[in-house]
Amino acid sequence: MKTKTWLLTLLPAMAFAEDVAKIDTGNTSWMMISTALVLLMTPAGLALFYGGMTRSKNLLNTYAMVFSAFIVAFVAWIVAGYSVAFGNGGAMQSFMGGFDNMFLNGIAWTDLMPQSYPTYVFVVFQGTFAAITVAIASGSVIERMKFSTWLIFVALWTVVVYAPIAHMVWGGAGAYLFDAGALDFAGGTVVHMNGGLAGLVLAILIGKRKDFQKVAMKPMSIMLTALGASLLWFGWFGFNGGSAFGATEIAGLAYLTTALAPSVAAITWMVLEYIIYKKVTLLGAVSGVVAGLVAITPAAGFVDVSGAFAIGFIGSLIAFFGVVTLKKKLGYDDSLDAFGVHFLAGLWGALATAIFAVNDKALLWDGPLKATGDRMGQFMVQLESVVVVGLVTLIGTIVVYYIASVLTGGGRVDEETEALGLDEATHGEKSLNI
Repeated sequence: MKTKTWLLTLLPAMAFAEDVAKIDTGNTSWMMISTALVLLMTPAGLALFYGGMTRSKNLLNTYAMVFSAFIVAFVAWIVAGYSVAFGNGGAMQSFMGGFDNMFLNGIAWTDLMPQSYPTYVFVVFQGTFAAITVAIASGSVIERMKFSTWLIFVALWTVVVYAPIAHMVWGGAGAYLFDAGALDFAGGTVVHMNGGLAGLVLAILIGKRKDFQKVAMKPMSIMLTALGASLLWFGWFGFNGGSAFGATEIAGLAYLTTALAPSVAAITWMVLEYIIYKKVTLLGAVSGVVAGLVAITPAAGFVDVSGAFAIGFIGSLIAFFGVVTLKKKLGYDDSLDAFGVHFLAGLWGALATAIFAVNDKALLWDGPLKATGDRMGQFMVQLESVVVVGLVTLIGTIVVYYIASVLTGGGRVDEETEALGLDEATHGEKSLNI
């Protein structure tokens, strides 16, 4: 009797061992590390990067907006976002997944991805992408958006805007832009164009800060911003490298381009500053790094060294123009240049992928370039993808903002709160209690 009981107890363990044997431990380790690196990018990297550029009376609120974006977006991702992005959409498969996998229903902890790492790891990895995308948008509206409106906006936008875009680009067979052959290695359209444009739309809907262009709005701490940029760069190796979905040669290529393009972009930004202002600033150098990272993201696993050089160089030129010239000319109040850096550099990177992608079938996804070597055809597909993503982001962000605004009695803080600063007025805290 004792022996039989022991054998019955052992059987589940033997079955578990058989399942574990199917796992590629190298790919699993790499994806878990990459996921942790991407997580670091939002509540640490982006929060510090943005926080340092705001004024001291709004530092904590800025950090809180980014920090809360991760928390709320990730919960929304588990509730419905993942299902809409990567579920089976049936008749709507071209544009969105279904709702069968809400709360991860139907996904077992033993399920594996094709690269033999746990599906749950893929869920978390993609959830960190969703979170940083909406967090990027916060940079356009800091110092004047209600925190309550922001929280509702994040939850709705993650499911209504981000998830369908992720599905169309990365959702597999049957998804509109995926079937068209759009190349987006790690999120030029899905993340950076999406988040940057959402930020601009919010900035226009909410309106300019009361003292915009009337008083000097100096950064609270460029050192915090530089530290944030360094953490972003560190995490970006998981962002781009992890998008190879395994410890592979393609991940190695993405690692190289993720180091090279932002370095070239930073040098470019510093040279531009010296030519125009006769000074080289630390803020300019780290802005160049971020612009280069954004630009190389959609192309990271598709281009060689020369492509990374070109994408980083031109991406920095475009972002510099967006931050220094375009914003002044058009007069919008994009507080921390989410649009100027993320949207414009992301747009360039998405289109540049078709121009500089190495025609190597082992690297490329399905598309005109891989199928027939048709580079112009690939460029037209990339152009189609940026137009579609832009339209969905524009319309979706407007709709979601108005819903969130109605639910919170308006999306903008009152004049007294804005003048006092959101740290004290909204959170009852100060960044420095001295």
